[in-house]
Amino acid sequence: MFDILLAEQILTQKLRSKTFVRRVSLLAVLLLALLSLAKLAYADDVIVGDAGSLRESLRSLKSGVTLKIASGDYPGGYHVEALDKLTIEAFDPKNPPHFKGGSNAWHFSRCNDLVLRHLQISGQSGNGLNLDDGGRFDQPVQGITLEHLIISDIGPKGNHDGIKCSGLDNLTIRNCSISGWGGQGIDMVGCHDSLISGCRFVGKPNFTATAGVQTKGGCSDITIEKCHFIHGGERPINVGGSTDLRLFRPTGAKHEARRIVVRDNTIEGSSCAAAFVGVDGAEFIGNTILYPEKWIFRVLQETTAEGFNPCRNVLVRENRIVFRRAQVQVEVNIGTGTDPKSFQFDKNQWFAEDRPESSKPRLPNEEKDGVYGMDPRKK
Repeated sequence: MFDILLAEQILTQKLRSKTFVRRVSLLAVLLLALLSLAKLAYADDVIVGDAGSLRESLRSLKSGVTLKIASGDYPGGYHVEALDKLTIEAFDPKNPPHFKGGSNAWHFSRCNDLVLRHLQISGQSGNGLNLDDGGRFDQPVQGITLEHLIISDIGPKGNHDGIKCSGLDNLTIRNCSISGWGGQGIDMVGCHDSLISGCRFVGKPNFTATAGVQTKGGCSDITIEKCHFIHGGERPINVGGSTDLRLFRPTGAKHEARRIVVRDNTIEGSSCAAAFVGVDGAEFIGNTILYPEKWIFRVLQETTAEGFNPCRNVLVRENRIVFRRAQVQVEVNIGTGTDPKSFQFDKNQWFAEDRPESSKPRLPNEEKDGVYGMDPRKK
């Protein structure tokens, strides 16, 4: 914005020169009009270049503003509440600002239609990002979008998440990278109608990661697609989980998660590829699983309150699964209180790399049109 204003001032001075007007008057008038329009287009932009100006701008920030942050290092610890249609992004997407340390880098409470993009976050002791509904369980926050975020080294030990989401609907997390966290890469509690797409999760030694993505606490209608998990916690994808009943959204829900779609992801390493925990309906389709270290899937029930639905109704279809019998003796770990007979297995390709003749898995139900002993990586 400041460059545009400066250019406008210089051009206005030039227009007052008769010689200059005679030579380029028409072109100058047109250019001045374009600069004025550009100024109006950027009227709601706030540009900051250091931590001091960032904190000053946050004290007077209003809904509908785009906050552009210059490259450089910034401390963590920013809190924004009850502002809608706010965009916070890098001034230079190729060289994003880096928020280092603090408990949370950013905490947003009740910020509808928030957009965060091209930011780097690392070294927080709590969570990298914390996004919530301010405790108003009957009024979910709507329409948050997170894009091109780089988040690393959160924790490192304990329940500390890269991105913590509570009570959010119509959330989109796209093309983000998360490496090294203590709890979950992305933890969703009571979120609905949301999408996680094209993200990358990389676990690190000495970080106590339990999951890459977790959907629990009454989550529903969430799609996790086209992501890449490399040693992404004990359960790279945890469909469901274990939640204090007082934190469920909606209140009184009888499932940790339902209608969760996991498709077209690549999952490498970890003790299993995916766990289904207290979920009532999910699809796990078209994924590539490489070298799980103990099990391929887990079917568990960790919330056992009265009337709570058992883990059930999961479709596992058209996945490519490469494993080693030296590591995987039990393909599906089944816990008590679950309904494994309601699981459906269809057209999956199973390949035990070290013992191809032993590729056929032992499943809770007979699989339809499964393929065994052929490497799915070879055409």
